[in-house]
Amino acid sequence: MSQERMVGPLDRSIGYTLKQAATAENVAMDSELRPLGLTVSQYSCLELLRQNPGTSNAELARGAFVTRQSMNEVLRGLQERGLVARADTVAQGRARPAELTPAGQSLVVEASRAVARVEQRMISSLSESDRGRLLGDLKSLIESLS
Repeated sequence: MSQERMVGPLDRSIGYTLKQAATAENVAMDSELRPLGLTVSQYSCLELLRQNPGTSNAELARGAFVTRQSMNEVLRGLQERGLVARADTVAQGRARPAELTPAGQSLVVEASRAVARVEQRMISSLSESDRGRLLGDLKSLIESLS
């Protein structure tokens, strides 16, 4: 029987530390977005639509790291608030592309600024070159697992 490696002390685990960082960022984003009446998932949906108008529910779900069913609920809530518009029917297929309304455009700009402040706080101790290296390293980790 071979000796398989086990996770060592959690304070030295890259995966565990990544999860802690993501959780801390989520908590900070939630705190900034709550006064705007948004959850992190709702903001993610709005930001994805701001950057890619007409994105389908499935693409939004992948981009926001939620299930299609969850994204459907998020979209429905944003539609009810008048922030997102989707066609009632489509000419072919089942995908109903979504787009921001003027109210959605206005809110996502404010929310994006709030989220940018969180990210700036998160990386404020890093030099510009360290930020670039970190981003490259994180992309490399993602690629390794894809």
